[in-house]
Amino acid sequence: MRTSWLFLVGCFFTLCLFGQKAEIKKNSFKVWGNCEMCKEKIESAVREIPGVKSAKWNMITQRINIKYNPDSSNLNSMQKSIANIGYDTEKFKAKDEVYNNLHNCCKYNRN
Repeated sequence: MRTSWLFLVGCFFTLCLFGQKAEIKKNSFKVWGNCEMCKEKIESAVREIPGVKSAKWNMITQRINIKYNPDSSNLNSMQKSIANIGYDTEKFKAKDEVYNNLHNCCKYNRN
């Protein structure tokens, strides 16, 4: 009887520990770009980061909306990843060499 009670208590705690869903946060930030090609590249760069659940960039507002697990990823790593492929963000500016290698339609006005 005691063994089965301990087994049930152990199962309960195991379910509590592993059954919890990770907290998903939503956030957005500015990313400069112009076209559908930009959209595809920007979203792909962010989706490759572990913990990112979704990334959608809006060409009109030039904002990317992200859903992510903050235990696995953070906004700085997302913005750095985007800057590394040539697109400026609120916090990080792409290197000139990388920006200059963007397709002509992807070159936006830089501040």
